[in-house]
Amino acid sequence: MGIIIFIYGLVIGSFLNLCIYRIPNNESISYPPSHCTSCGNKIKWYDLIPVISYIILKGRCRFCNEKISVMYPLIEAFTGILFVSLYYKYGLSFYFFKYAVFVSTLIVIGMIDLKTTDVYFNTIVFGIITGIAFTLLKFHNNIILSNILGAAFSAGIIALIVILTKGMGWGDVEICFVSGLYLGFKLSIIMLFLSFVLGAIVGIVLIVLKIKSRKDFIPFGPFISIASIFTVFWGEKMINLYINKLML
Repeated sequence: MGIIIFIYGLVIGSFLNLCIYRIPNNESISYPPSHCTSCGNKIKWYDLIPVISYIILKGRCRFCNEKISVMYPLIEAFTGILFVSLYYKYGLSFYFFKYAVFVSTLIVIGMIDLKTTDVYFNTIVFGIITGIAFTLLKFHNNIILSNILGAAFSAGIIALIVILTKGMGWGDVEICFVSGLYLGFKLSIIMLFLSFVLGAIVGIVLIVLKIKSRKDFIPFGPFISIASIFTVFWGEKMINLYINKLML
């Protein structure tokens, strides 16, 4: 079953690549069919096999020989690995499907923000709608309250930073709102903590290596996305570890 889930993840990853490319260009994600972004030729089905086609074609378009970004197979493989990991953690349960949609949304939002430094509202709307839907499907007063608090708390903290320091953008507020809606209040605290730590570490490394200066803008969305994905898998363990240490 794990192999089937992995293949399913690869296929979803291929679709996410399409979304990452087309959404910033204001193109439909359903039409036209997949085509080379350089020469415009329609890509045949046998050249759309996730990861494998990239290897067979040696990372180049069959028609114009233009290089294909290595990010395409990496995102496909990463999505496949995430889906398998979710399956082994949650089985084919409600939470598998919930978090599969969540991590897929985060990949699209995070990668688009990394490439363009913009967060597109339609991706946020999708995240909010699906987050609300999953909350209502698992209807329970405590869950609803936790998810509402998670969204409000996460977005509120980042909004304060935007207002007081202008060191982040309102798109980061929107991403945190979506993450909080999926994760709930307790896990949102972990997500925020990890995103700040990750952002600080990467920022320091980029400055030390002189890739970026202190004045350069570094999109925070990818850090929120990575921290949220990490929290899905290990957030509860971090909370339990912290509680156990307090009880010692």
